[in-house]
Amino acid sequence: MGWLDRRRKPAQAVPQIQLRQPEKHPFGAWDGYVPLHSGETALYRSIREAVPIVDAAILKLIRLVGGVEVEAADPAARAGLRRFLSQVPTGRGQRGLESFLDCYLDSLLTCGRAVGEVVLDRRHREVAALLCANVADIEIREGESPLDFALCARQSGGEPVELPRQDLLLFTPFQPETDSPYGVSLLRSMPFLTGILLKIYQAIGMNWERMGNVRFAVVYKPGSDGMERAYAQERGMQIAREWSAAMQEGKQGSIRDFVAVGDVDIKVIGADNQVLDSEVPVRQILEELVARTGIPPFLLGLSWSSTERMSTQQADMMTSEITAIRRSLTPVVERICEIWLRVHGYETGVEVTWDNINLQDLVEEARAELYRQQSEKLRLEMEQAGAQDRQRKEGEP
Repeated sequence: MGWLDRRRKPAQAVPQIQLRQPEKHPFGAWDGYVPLHSGETALYRSIREAVPIVDAAILKLIRLVGGVEVEAADPAARAGLRRFLSQVPTGRGQRGLESFLDCYLDSLLTCGRAVGEVVLDRRHREVAALLCANVADIEIREGESPLDFALCARQSGGEPVELPRQDLLLFTPFQPETDSPYGVSLLRSMPFLTGILLKIYQAIGMNWERMGNVRFAVVYKPGSDGMERAYAQERGMQIAREWSAAMQEGKQGSIRDFVAVGDVDIKVIGADNQVLDSEVPVRQILEELVARTGIPPFLLGLSWSSTERMSTQQADMMTSEITAIRRSLTPVVERICEIWLRVHGYETGVEVTWDNINLQDLVEEARAELYRQQSEKLRLEMEQAGAQDRQRKEGEP
């Protein structure tokens, strides 16, 4: 063994130090989101779970859309049809057409499509239930023409199999595109902005965790005395024990003084850091999200409208949005009623009427009614005065 070999030391691995653990919000899967028609339904549901204002907007849309009445063309079927629509089981202890439409519309807005089924009894003489299905389990097989399609379900082998009794299945796409029959979710344009919003909230929580629950840096500086330097480690451990005991007593509500000998410096970690102002970026993102839902901000408790006139215009736009959604649900209601009428042997003619959409203040409605009555009174007075003038002219020689 030579002299160089005796001086050679074994190579030491460079220590890897990670001062901060990587932290992400629980919805970090959005960073790798790719729309795949049926694979994004879980993503859209997680958006509603993560952002309360989006969930509240969809729930308000569902409540505002509700309120439907059906009138049968056959007078003998009217009473039975109304009883059926108010008492039909819809699953999980619920009854009535309104509960079915709430679940159906929830899937329509969130997933971009909704699937339901009209369940008949064993003798096919009565509609036993109206049920909603999970859209993730349903696929569409298109035929040769755009009007020809069938609902399919994937079996254990992965092959889609056409479901039986297609005439009893209900399917509605929400704003379908020309190249896809599945429809478009109301939340399709939200994943990117929602991911940024959650990163801001996650950073706010981490900053408050660091600066709200403060950490202390206790630094002991030994003096120039040799004896003090020799016992620096023991004194440091003693200071650490006393400081820890003082902090534990503080957690229990007691007050305990901390006494140390020597040059001891105590600082708060992170107290001098500046927290970024999140009000402006958060509001910008929320404005984009709320604008996609079509809900006026004041209905969600957001005071963004500066004038009363602006709130009135937003309410009028909301009325048009609800009317458009109702147009998508009307064929479903008509088909359910027509199936019930055919099962019972009645004429299959129904008229669907939705409740009036009321987003205006009652005082404004009363004032508008007053203006209409005043204009009608002026019109009658002018017609009466014109009639009197004609009679007077006819009576003159």
